[in-house]
Amino acid sequence: MEKSIEQLKIAVLAGGVGSERDVSLHSGQTVYNALLEGGHHAILSDITPEDLSILEDASIDVFFPILHGQFGEDGQLQKMLEDRGLCFTGSDSKSSRNAFNKILSKQAFFHAQLPVAKHVIVHADDTQTDLQSMLSRLADKYVVKPVNQGSSVGVEIVDDSDHAAAKAMDCYKTYGDCMVEEFISGRELTVGILNGAALPVIEIRSQSGFYDYQSKYIDDSTEYLFDTLDDKTLEEKIRQMAVVGFRELECRHMGRVDFILSEQHVPFVLEINTLPGFTSHSLLPMAARKAGISTPALCRQIVAAAWSEFNA
Repeated sequence: MEKSIEQLKIAVLAGGVGSERDVSLHSGQTVYNALLEGGHHAILSDITPEDLSILEDASIDVFFPILHGQFGEDGQLQKMLEDRGLCFTGSDSKSSRNAFNKILSKQAFFHAQLPVAKHVIVHADDTQTDLQSMLSRLADKYVVKPVNQGSSVGVEIVDDSDHAAAKAMDCYKTYGDCMVEEFISGRELTVGILNGAALPVIEIRSQSGFYDYQSKYIDDSTEYLFDTLDDKTLEEKIRQMAVVGFRELECRHMGRVDFILSEQHVPFVLEINTLPGFTSHSLLPMAARKAGISTPALCRQIVAAAWSEFNA
């Protein structure tokens, strides 16, 4: 007989590798504490590619990955869980991989007829002169970003095509695949998704003018605001766009869709985060609380959805 959610043993998977390891450990602790507060049987495991022993524990019913960046958010860990036939929360390996890759996700948004920023993809044989020529025709201001990094790691805003081309070359050398987008001046918005439904829109106002790693996880002066859009029709449109993007990439359970609302009031989709943070600064739990869903209830709903689908 299928276990009830109260009977489940849940393993929270945190840590991982790379630049976002510390954030993941904080997120994992929050999820673990929330599950305990909700009366669940939970354990917290620091998982890395070199230590996958927790996946061999036959007593675990549901795995709750809360890793950010490479290994945890790019589909690698999800593929390992799938290959073992295990139940886990969050998007599957294909959706995780496609959402993590900024080029593939942009293609999906474009296919779904969602507005996206114009961009140039950096290739191995591109010269700085080639890039400068292409960028000069693209825009007047640029965002240089690695294709496969999270939490704004490696992202830089550049004011002219010469410097953008140079930064793109450096980005490619450091992170591999790289892209350069037109910079869209506007308001930064994000929409959390819980089991396919959009949560309240959050506007992010960072003191630096750019919501980078420092603003996300360290700077207490970053503002997270609700109900800042006077046009409620536009607000609902943005929430619907978030759901469309989430579904186009076939994501599941939870996510966060980031937007720039241009000065012409056009919402451009930037990216989807399939494993959003659960730290004190994190936006999915914040949006859930605004909707009347506590963090323990949020985690319970995510686990319940995963368990139900696994046993369908």
